[in-house]
Amino acid sequence: MSHLSNKVKKNISTKKSNRLLVICVDRDNDVGEKAGIVTPVIGRDECIEAAQRLALEDPEDADSNSIFSAIKTYEDLVSKGYQVEVVTIAGVKNRGVQADEKILEETKKVLEAFNADGAVIVSDGEDDESVIPVIQNVLPVVSVQRVVMKVSRSVEYSYAVFGKYLKMVAYDSKYSKFFLGVPGILLLIGGIATYFDFTAEIFAVLVSILGGAFLIRAFDIDKAWERWSKPTPMGFIRMFTMVAGILLILSAVPSGIGAVDTELIESDKEIIGKITDKIIIGQFVAGALPILWIGMGAIFAGTLLSNWIGGIPRQISDILRIIVLIALYPTIAQFTNIMIFDESSFTLIPPLLGGLAATLISATILFKKYRKHKEQEMVSD
Repeated sequence: MSHLSNKVKKNISTKKSNRLLVICVDRDNDVGEKAGIVTPVIGRDECIEAAQRLALEDPEDADSNSIFSAIKTYEDLVSKGYQVEVVTIAGVKNRGVQADEKILEETKKVLEAFNADGAVIVSDGEDDESVIPVIQNVLPVVSVQRVVMKVSRSVEYSYAVFGKYLKMVAYDSKYSKFFLGVPGILLLIGGIATYFDFTAEIFAVLVSILGGAFLIRAFDIDKAWERWSKPTPMGFIRMFTMVAGILLILSAVPSGIGAVDTELIESDKEIIGKITDKIIIGQFVAGALPILWIGMGAIFAGTLLSNWIGGIPRQISDILRIIVLIALYPTIAQFTNIMIFDESSFTLIPPLLGGLAATLISATILFKKYRKHKEQEMVSD
C-alpha cells in the first residue's frame, strides 16, 4: 500500500510544470517594425529594454504593456519557486501563415536555450492568442493571460465630451429650447390627446410640429427671419423683397396653369396622362417662368441692395446671382419651346453658350474690379 502511495505522489509531482516559459506574443511584429528589435528576446533585462524602446517609439502601442505584464508574471512565478524564463516572440507585419511559422521557429529556438515543461502565454488580444495551437505543437500551454488597459484615453475623452454636450443641451437655453422644448411640447400634447382619446387626430399635429421644427432648424429659418426683421433699413429691405419674392413665386403657379391651352384638356379622365404631356408641361413652364424669375430676382436684388447700403463686401456674389438668373432665362425659355413646338434639342446650345459666356465675362470683370479695389485699400492703409 505504501509503495502504491509513493508511486502516485511521484506521478503527481512529475505532472507539475516546474520549468515554465513566459511567452509574450506579438503576432504583427510591432516590436520589430517600430523599435527595430530582433526576436526572440530572451531574458528579463532584455525584455525590459525591448518594452522601453517600443514604448518610446509608440507610446500608444499595447504590446509594450504586454511585455511589461509578461515580466511581472515572470517575477511572480520566480517568487513562488518556479524555474522561469521570460521571452518575447514575434511574427510578421501581415500576420497570416508566415507569422505563425516564424512564431513556431522562434519558440523552438527558445526551447534550445531553456528547456521548459510548460508555457504561460501573455497577449493583448485575440489575434495574438490565435497562435496558442501553434505553440502547443512544441510546448504544453498551462496558462493564458490577456492584458487589458484599465483606462483608455479615447474612451475617457469621449465620456468627457459627451458629458459636456449633455450639460449644454440641458442648461444652455440656445440648445435646450429645441432639444428639450420641442420634445416636451410633443409629449405634453400627446399625453393630453391620449387622455381625451384624440390619438388619431393628434398624430398628424405632432408630425407637423416635429417636421416644422426640423425644417426651421435645418435651414436656419429662425436666424434668417431675425436678421431680415431687424429694425434697420437693410432689414426692412430684405423683409420686403423676401415677402414680395415669395408671393411672386407662388403666383407663378396659377400663371402657369392659366397659360395652358384648355382645349388640350378635354376631360378629367386620364389626368396623369394630361399632367405628363410635354406640351402641357411646356405651356405651364412658359406661363410661370416670367413671374417665377421676377420673384427670384426680387429676392436677390433685395439682398444686393441691403448689403450695398450696409457696406457689406458681398456685392460681387449678389450681382453674380442676378446675372446668372438673367443668363439662364433664354435657355429655360428655349426649353419650353422644345416642349411645346417639338423643336430640336440642339436649339438649346446657343442660349446655353451665350449665358455661360455672359456669366464668365461678368465674373471676370467683377473680380478684377474687386482686386483693384482691395489693392487701393491696401495702398491707402
